[in-house]
Amino acid sequence: MKLHLIIISVLLLISTQGNSQQDDVSGFEQNLVNWHLKNISSSVMGTNTQKAYDEILVNRTPKKKIIVAVIDAGVDIYHEDLKENIWTNNAEIKGNGIDDDNNGYIDDVHGWNFLGNTKGENIGAATLEKTRILRELSAKTNKTEEETKLYNKLKTEIDAELKEINEMLPNIKAAKENLESAYAYLSQLSGQPINTHQDVKNLEPADKEQKKIKRKLMLYSKMGLTKKAMDDYYNHLADQKEANLNVNFNPRKDIIGDDLSDINDRNYGNPNVIGPDAFHGTFCSGIIGASINNNKGINGVANNVLIMPIRAVPNGDEYDKDIALAIRYAVDNGAQVINMSFGKSYSSHKELVDDAFAYAEAKGVLLVQAAGNSNENIDIEPNFPSDSLNSGRFVNNHICVGASTISTKKKLPANFSNYGNRTVDVFAPGLDIISTTIESQYENSQGTSFSAPVVSGVAALVWSYYPELTAVQIKEIILNSATPMGRKKVYTPGTKNKTRFRELSVSDGVVNTYNAFILAEEMSTK
Repeated sequence: MKLHLIIISVLLLISTQGNSQQDDVSGFEQNLVNWHLKNISSSVMGTNTQKAYDEILVNRTPKKKIIVAVIDAGVDIYHEDLKENIWTNNAEIKGNGIDDDNNGYIDDVHGWNFLGNTKGENIGAATLEKTRILRELSAKTNKTEEETKLYNKLKTEIDAELKEINEMLPNIKAAKENLESAYAYLSQLSGQPINTHQDVKNLEPADKEQKKIKRKLMLYSKMGLTKKAMDDYYNHLADQKEANLNVNFNPRKDIIGDDLSDINDRNYGNPNVIGPDAFHGTFCSGIIGASINNNKGINGVANNVLIMPIRAVPNGDEYDKDIALAIRYAVDNGAQVINMSFGKSYSSHKELVDDAFAYAEAKGVLLVQAAGNSNENIDIEPNFPSDSLNSGRFVNNHICVGASTISTKKKLPANFSNYGNRTVDVFAPGLDIISTTIESQYENSQGTSFSAPVVSGVAALVWSYYPELTAVQIKEIILNSATPMGRKKVYTPGTKNKTRFRELSVSDGVVNTYNAFILAEEMSTK
């Protein structure tokens, strides 16, 4: 049986997904497991984290446990490789329906969910910020000239995206059905249930026909074309059509009903920090603080860390108000590092996030943010949130992180990564990263979303041994200790045009844990 040729036409449309979720890491390419922690060699651009543990931290005891807040879509706090390192609010009594610590959040034992209501209902999918702006402008009868210009721009942009999605969905559906037929046919031939990439991999073909189908499916899997990848991509497009780009979709109004411009209107949320889909936040959390050397799964960057889950990022663009409140919650509850693996091109209430950034700065808390995955120069293209406030001032406690690969050569910057030698501070591993995902499983994924927690982990690790340092000093250490790549010629992300690496970031380098400890020791003794 042959797969329909239409599958080939969608191969380039599907992001590399790597392997599907697995119960342990034995099914992944072993050279990729914890590669981002490895020492730098001729073929691996690691972070020298293992070198730091082996040569600097051996027989040393951390002085302080660092709390890292993960503002994300949710975290599986029961994951086998995370549960020992989840932050607990000891001043709160679980499930008694009382705000025991008087912080305004009832039963926030392991964090808070800003995407729900007191009845336990939660927002899953949400619109993009530009869709919200278009909806608001559509309702205005007397638009200013500037508002009319923005309305026309967004209307044209969103209509074009919806048109493209409507054209693609039938093709993706057909490709999905053909791939499912191939799995079903292999199941029929072998007499075994073949439903996942792992099932295909484990099959021992009994004849030439089975061998032929397995070989074809393994080839597709290597290219990222698995049943799960196809399902994920189809669902992604459907979500864009039905939720992200749909001006009539407004779950916020029905589930929360708050004033998005009023930071004091905050009587909402619930303690469900897992939410409807905790993949993303769980993945980030594992990179930062998965239990080390417990003979399970992966190793986190930091060995003396607590993860504070804060749910504020839906399937769509985050709401500025939620991010502002999430940052304040993290600061007020003892987080020293805040990981922010999210971002967007528009910000309706930037002033709320600006104030929260300034609050974190005043309290000495480090903000670590993903640069984004649009292979754009964000020195030029808008990207929110940012360290640039509306007042014209820049906060000094913010690190923006681009994605690097395992390659030591011209493909060092990930082809999807945003960049900018004024706005992106440092690069860190973000391709072929294996980390924790829901239900005590593991997955291989990519994105600057997963580069940011590498840096958050390094910051927390260094800080745990040098707690006397400030957030500004930790930022300075991370940037100044990065592996220097400035003169190296690499591909500008998204192109085959070569540039010097120094054109892509402030630090001209990739985060280096070993070097960070050397510099931290120097700074702490001054």
